[in-house]
Amino acid sequence: MSVLISILSEPSIILGVVAFVGLKLQKKPMTKVFEGTLKTVIGFLIFNLGGSAITGVLKNFNTLFQTGFNINGVVAMSEAAVALAKENYGYVVSLTFVVAFVANLLFARFTRFKNIVFLTSIQFMFGAMLSLVIKSHGYSDTIAILVGGVSIGFASAFLPELCQPFVRKITGSNDMAIGHFSMCAYALSGYIGKLFSKYEKETAEDLKLPGWLSFFKDLTLGMSVIMLILFYIAAIAAGKETTQQLAGSANWMVWPFIQALTFTAGMNVLMYGVRMFLAEITAAFISISEKVIPNARPALDCPTLFPYAPTSVMLGFLSAYIASLIAAFIMASTNSPVVFIPAANVCFFLGGTSGVFGNSTGGWRGAVAGAFVTGLLLSFLPLVMYPVLAGMGVAQSAFPAVDYNVVSIIIHTILSLVGKLF
Repeated sequence: MSVLISILSEPSIILGVVAFVGLKLQKKPMTKVFEGTLKTVIGFLIFNLGGSAITGVLKNFNTLFQTGFNINGVVAMSEAAVALAKENYGYVVSLTFVVAFVANLLFARFTRFKNIVFLTSIQFMFGAMLSLVIKSHGYSDTIAILVGGVSIGFASAFLPELCQPFVRKITGSNDMAIGHFSMCAYALSGYIGKLFSKYEKETAEDLKLPGWLSFFKDLTLGMSVIMLILFYIAAIAAGKETTQQLAGSANWMVWPFIQALTFTAGMNVLMYGVRMFLAEITAAFISISEKVIPNARPALDCPTLFPYAPTSVMLGFLSAYIASLIAAFIMASTNSPVVFIPAANVCFFLGGTSGVFGNSTGGWRGAVAGAFVTGLLLSFLPLVMYPVLAGMGVAQSAFPAVDYNVVSIIIHTILSLVGKLF
């Protein structure tokens, strides 16, 4: 079982197997099969390297920002919450995640919801939250595993459908879906963008800028400047001592410069990896679906959309982060039981993706508005489930992803009603 869980926890292996089988079904020569499989795995690993670089930089930014502006509270990050959940419920979490993957395949095969989420690490985090919620009602491990796994399997097949009209518009194709569990927020961003539909052609990617700002038309240069400004503001606010501790042997004033450009480099690496594996896996998946699960689509991680509207990603990130900061201020000023500190990496990926969706229907205005609402959801939704999770030993973090909280609230409400009835 541990070997199976390990394999299912490594998306690059799963996607490599999918590519191999798909290319074999196309009766490609073994050299082409080998080449396509390696490109898929390597492309996805490159994609992960870029994502890891970005996440590492943004975690450092979180530390500087919180110290510099004296913001105290709980950082809502799924990774930290999962680590706390696994301490007492590792068995339930692991098996929930396996059942979820199998249930996803079954729902895709026997219902009209044909999406298959292959990024099972995010299913693992989803499983951790649902396990805690179900166990909080006193149910056995078996019930928690089955209810949690089937719920996630259904969500994996169904929720991408909410986003698919916008994904078709963004990519010009129906061959792939988004399978990152803030799909309710992404779809909502697309609909919010429609409020600005008369400005749809004024896309963030074609913003007309004054001559002295023309370098922002180059994604790499524009992103570098934005991150340089943000990092130096945070570093100066945090002060020399804190920044030097993070910088190690590097000079505390040089280190923010390197961090900002590392972020930009990571973004470029990520998008290169996306381009490398996406074409291979989509073609292979179509071949498999024709034989096993007709009309199935791979539901992939949110950054697969970043190359289609990279400027929207940055607008979405900034808008979501500002919204999360406002939410933290509201919590602090209203005696909230907990204040959730916005995690820059969460706002980047989820807010950035919301920006892409909003931009597709309402131009740059839609990108800003859609991502702003997502930022508020990332902060306020976890408040609803915080008492439950804190009671289960997860009080030092939270699961910010929108779908995690929406599904958990539904299940918690149902189980609460069942408990009252019986």
